Amino acid sequence: MTTGEPPPNPFAIGLEMARRAPPVVLVVFGASGDLTSRKLLPSLAAVARRQQLTDSFAVVGVARSELSDEDFRKLAADAVPDAGPEWERAVSGFRYVQGEYGEPATFDRLRQVLEEVDHDRGTQGNRVYYLATVPDQFATVACALGEHGLSRPRKGCFVRLVVEKPYGRDPQSAAALDRAVHTSFDEDQVYRIDHYLGKETVQNVLALRFANAIFEPVWNRRYVDHVQLTVAESIGVGHRGGFYETAGALRDIVQNHVMQVLGLTLLEPPATVDAQGIRDEKVKALRAVEVLSPDEVSTSVVRGQYDRGWVEGQEVAGYRQEEGVAPDSHTETFVAMRLAVDNWRWAGVPIYVRTGKRLPKRVTEVAMAFHRVPHLPFASSLARDLDANSIVVRVQPDEGITMCFGAKVPGPEFRVRTVSMDFSYGASFMEETPDAYERLLLDAMVGDPTLFIRADEVEQSWRIVAPILEAWEEGAAPLARYESGTWGPREANRLIESTGRRWRRP
Repeated sequence: MTTGEPPPNPFAIGLEMARRAPPVVLVVFGASGDLTSRKLLPSLAAVARRQQLTDSFAVVGVARSELSDEDFRKLAADAVPDAGPEWERAVSGFRYVQGEYGEPATFDRLRQVLEEVDHDRGTQGNRVYYLATVPDQFATVACALGEHGLSRPRKGCFVRLVVEKPYGRDPQSAAALDRAVHTSFDEDQVYRIDHYLGKETVQNVLALRFANAIFEPVWNRRYVDHVQLTVAESIGVGHRGGFYETAGALRDIVQNHVMQVLGLTLLEPPATVDAQGIRDEKVKALRAVEVLSPDEVSTSVVRGQYDRGWVEGQEVAGYRQEEGVAPDSHTETFVAMRLAVDNWRWAGVPIYVRTGKRLPKRVTEVAMAFHRVPHLPFASSLARDLDANSIVVRVQPDEGITMCFGAKVPGPEFRVRTVSMDFSYGASFMEETPDAYERLLLDAMVGDPTLFIRADEVEQSWRIVAPILEAWEEGAAPLARYESGTWGPREANRLIESTGRRWRRP
């Protein structure tokens, strides 16, 4: 593929403000949907405010809704009011194509509009197609783009395809989607997006390890006792009950967000800190995660579903009372599991994962718990409040890093307890942290695939998750119930406490 010069190192100091998108048309399929108005348009407006879009930029929306060009421009302006003159200039060139995603007429009209935009805005034949439709339409749109000659770049131009999650609902459907996409696009044209990888603190796992001599030497089994990865939400399923009935927490969160963060946490130092180096090591790390047998699923995985309870001072309904949910539903809204990694760095270090809805608070974090000291030279009664040292990477909502260590309590006794030292993004850099979609949209336009998911990463994620789904279908790990506003079912506590450890309280 001809995409111009290779993108610069995305982790170079000061690079983010220096990067600008090249001349390009962003074609959004599903342009009248919620994702476009809630995430894509505000993120593009933020990129425009930072002057990272040139005047040779345009958006072409494609959807079934009957809208004119002016209607679509108004939709974009209303989605981001008072966004500034840069956004107003960009919106003035937006176009819209109405039609069914599988109809040839839609793509004939799209080709015509793209040629007009190239002429009017100077976008030079460069395209980024963004699939913001329902997942059932991903393969349809990808194949249609190829059939109508819209997937291959002209000489000196680029064409890329951004695919939203979920990428399949099992290994078979993921492989089928890959085959469909690859009929029209080469793998290096495909950008599978997971917005978690666009979060500053997820990327800071790399900086924490590889920019600091004090951390990398202890990032291994000699010093680390166990790892905890928590993705907690205080909200329920809301109006997404119908969708959640077909997904569940394992597919919705674990297969993508959790596995991507886990890959970054466990990876070996890459030979080069670029797209290929980082993604190669992520795949190797996921490949080393051991697959659970059906018997191990029964003992190492807990699945739960929330009941009625209290969250943030308000009484909330149970999952089975939510809109679109079957009254006898066995869909999981909570998953906790213990995983093992079969490689030199992490052998013998258990990885504990938990995710759930209607938990006490919204938080995503990775906690690295270290071994306790081999001997305390003072009475244990003076250290009853002393926990093991830990490093906690807070992904959301309070982005930052916490180090927990022992310190003497002021007073005549030599009493020690655990204290925290916090690094906060907001306090340290005194600037707003960019939304994940801002970074990823710009990366897709620039042509930097570092924070996007490769096909073999998807395959490895499903390799780990699929056996759990299959074991559940055969009756392993019965569904537990938990009261909303708690940290999940009692079985999740027993999972970790049976080894003498305990869950961190975020």
